[in-house]
Amino acid sequence: MRIISGNFKGRKIQAPKKLPVRPTTDMAKEALFNILNNHYYFDEISVLDLFSGTGNISYEFASRGTDQITAVDDNYSCIKFINETAENFEMPINTIKSDVFKYLENSKQKHTIIFADPPYDFAVELFSKIPQLVFTNQLLEDEGLLIIEHSKHTDLSHLEHYSYTKSYGGNAFSFFGNN
Repeated sequence: MRIISGNFKGRKIQAPKKLPVRPTTDMAKEALFNILNNHYYFDEISVLDLFSGTGNISYEFASRGTDQITAVDDNYSCIKFINETAENFEMPINTIKSDVFKYLENSKQKHTIIFADPPYDFAVELFSKIPQLVFTNQLLEDEGLLIIEHSKHTDLSHLEHYSYTKSYGGNAFSFFGNN
């Protein structure tokens, strides 16, 4: 994987093959950040990266100047890899090893952007639990966005607070807000 923009543009990051992850493709990531770039100043936001895996999305935000980034994953090897990479690049990424749903149930911290990249084979009920917990616990700032990455074959348009979906190849991003 590579960082596509910002201070670390072009830097390649090689994740260990044993990590149980599916990193966001460069094409999808570039499209996502083009959308976000039109709405936010990256150095003025806070980001919560759920199911963070390799940390791919967190690195991109850090490279663009975001200094309030929290990455949550329940896999120790993923958290260890993100910590090592963040330290090597001197990126301000705070990691938390936790089940994402438990984290969302107990968190009180508001964020501008909450990005979730759960396993694509999640049941729709598990996908729906993410916005439910985010909005019930008021974890988004007023102008904030929840973005859930999923397969283009998964439809989340029936969920509360849904705004729109953008698809790129086999990936899709569904956007949710405080409409």
